[in-house]
Amino acid sequence: MSWRMAVAPPSYCFVAFPPRAKDGLVVFGKNSARPRDEVQEVVYFSAADHEPDSKVECTYISIDQVPRTHAIVLSRPAWLWGAEMGANEHGVCIANEAINAREPAAETEALLGMDLVRLGLERGTTAREALDVIVALLEEHGQGGNYYEDAHACHSFQSAYLIVDREEAWVLETVGKYWAAEQITEGVKCICNQLSLTTKIDAQHPELRSYAQSQGWWTGEDEFNFSEVFSPADDHLDCCAGKDSLEKKEESITVQTMIDILRDKASGVCIDSESFLTTASVVSVLPQNRSSPCIHYFTGTPDPSRSIFKPFIFVDDVKLVPKAQSPCFGDDDPAKKEPRFQEKPDRRHELYKAHQWARAVIESDQEQGRKLRKTMLELEKQGLEAMEEILTSSDPLDPTEVGDLFYDCVDTEIKFFK
Repeated sequence: MSWRMAVAPPSYCFVAFPPRAKDGLVVFGKNSARPRDEVQEVVYFSAADHEPDSKVECTYISIDQVPRTHAIVLSRPAWLWGAEMGANEHGVCIANEAINAREPAAETEALLGMDLVRLGLERGTTAREALDVIVALLEEHGQGGNYYEDAHACHSFQSAYLIVDREEAWVLETVGKYWAAEQITEGVKCICNQLSLTTKIDAQHPELRSYAQSQGWWTGEDEFNFSEVFSPADDHLDCCAGKDSLEKKEESITVQTMIDILRDKASGVCIDSESFLTTASVVSVLPQNRSSPCIHYFTGTPDPSRSIFKPFIFVDDVKLVPKAQSPCFGDDDPAKKEPRFQEKPDRRHELYKAHQWARAVIESDQEQGRKLRKTMLELEKQGLEAMEEILTSSDPLDPTEVGDLFYDCVDTEIKFFK
């Protein structure tokens, strides 16, 4: 059997800073491309204090817990602990990308890139802090293990991250425990499933260059270009699809612009192929003015072109949304037992099931499908307009009004599909 590198799914993440983004808002977006039948759930965890010496069980391994974890909201494949993307109460957003690099990723179970997304959000109050958390854990525990719920093959990847807060973003790219990062404070940035950092490196693993030299990948004399040194020899995929769609936008970038980009199948940003589908999407708005709240829009359903982006705002009393959460199988979960994934339980949540009906209608019936999509977009528009009011209002946010915001949107959507 010849060893073939698993193909990294073509996800895209974006960030736009003022003045390219409108009204002093930082706009972040991500499409999560995953195996077609995988379910993503949207889950909220409140801030918590933890006993000294306690452990946290990640997808495959347990690590030391910290004294306090921040409140977080995640969009995640329902079988694992980490997340594809999410945000915390301090306005930090993180998305990750599976990456193929010159060095194959470890199949040995360690931290998944998706676990590191969640750990960065739970432990970092700024983008830079989250980056420091991720690279320290990478150094200590390494990354590795199966990215898919698949008993037949191990699909392991290196990972890249887009880490954003109200002031700056960091693109962090990792190969094993080695890493490089670039700071971004203006313009637009897109990252996808291949290494993108070149010669502008603002932070790096102390032994990054000597490691590259020891492997014979860098002479030590040429200018150090991270993606040239660490990309696979045959890697000439091009992320330009995403970059172009963002950079070509003449007008200011708003939430709506970002949603439109994520919905675009023609550009390849919204993936719907034989093996992969955009199984969930998120758009976040982070106002540079700290008196305005950050707003995070999640679909919780596959194919953003046929989904509704629903708003979530962090307040002290967030109402949980069981209808967007997958059933819990506890210790009986085949993902938690070794050998893993011997069976695949039905992980569909209520929102996913209701939305499946809508997808089928849109696919099969042109007239009814068109009407349905129109009504879905109207529902979404109501949410967007209500959020616009919150952002432009001079009055402080009333927490009681938004605690059940995401809950109500999910509820309305399910009732509408019935």
